[in-house]
Amino acid sequence: MDSKKIQLPREVHTGAGLIKKTGAICRDLRFEGNVLVVSGPNTLKIGGEKAIYSLEDEGFNVEKVKVDQASEKAVNKVQSKLEDVSVVLGVGGGKVIDVAKMASTLSNIHFISVPTAASHDGIASPRASIRNGEGTVSLEANTPIGVIADTEIISKAPFRLLAAGCGDIVSNYAAILDWKLAHRLLNEKYSESAAALSLMTAKMIINSSDSIKEGLEQSARLVVKSLISSSIAISIAGTSRPASGSEHKFSHALDMIAPKPALHGEQCGVGTIMMMHLHGENWQFIKDSLKKMHVPTTAKELDIEPEYIIEALTIAHSIRKERYTILGDRGITREAAEKLAIKTEVI
Repeated sequence: MDSKKIQLPREVHTGAGLIKKTGAICRDLRFEGNVLVVSGPNTLKIGGEKAIYSLEDEGFNVEKVKVDQASEKAVNKVQSKLEDVSVVLGVGGGKVIDVAKMASTLSNIHFISVPTAASHDGIASPRASIRNGEGTVSLEANTPIGVIADTEIISKAPFRLLAAGCGDIVSNYAAILDWKLAHRLLNEKYSESAAALSLMTAKMIINSSDSIKEGLEQSARLVVKSLISSSIAISIAGTSRPASGSEHKFSHALDMIAPKPALHGEQCGVGTIMMMHLHGENWQFIKDSLKKMHVPTTAKELDIEPEYIIEALTIAHSIRKERYTILGDRGITREAAEKLAIKTEVI
């Protein structure tokens, strides 16, 4: 029989004020000595400094490094600081966490995710989105050994980020339909348990959509738990299939061509509306649910010109060609893309 390895976080901590316990949590995880804290220019002030104080109070020797892009250059910069380091902490948003996760994976060092916003499921997943010379690529990485999600800090982040996290979770609907399609047509490996967890997570956030409110710590807690649940589905599957399909291809295409792309989760939300229509499913239900959570549902709300929405639809199939989706191998024509965007009221 084939063997399978599933990597999951050893500990997940969520709650208000938790960042002040960072040092104690690291001590409980049996880390000691030198620690590297990776953060961003803004998130260092928001959460990085608090984490550093807590680590130093527990006797850790702490070095910090700031990154502002999720690029190969940033990954190399972090790697250069990893000699004699016992654990890496990424304190920040998605870019910071992805860079710290990738650098620690390449250096075979444990990583702890400390999100300051809940904008996408990368906070606990075994994937990292890193920009190289050809665009942004999703790379396999080690799952964080721990997650420290201070919901008080996350609730104070711009509400747009939390809403984007909701969009990323809702996109699981389209991702699972694509995965099932690839399983039926190409006999691609499919995990019932991972798919069930992914869908349950998406349904849970939609059922709680009325509770997603700006500045509310409970809202932050709910979205964080959902994002972690989605990440665990990815770990169980051993692939990002449970949370990434045609709607993510569409988002990545927009990142490539739009002069000013929107947030990843926002674009995935809009993509999900259109991909649900292609699957013959209830796209209006998805659109209404996203609206309740204040997630953009139109090109105008994304602040992206309609022409880029249409172009992204026509080229999305060419991204990650090995991943079969409802877009097929040939994609859709410009005329079909325009009709799709108009039908779903995206443009």
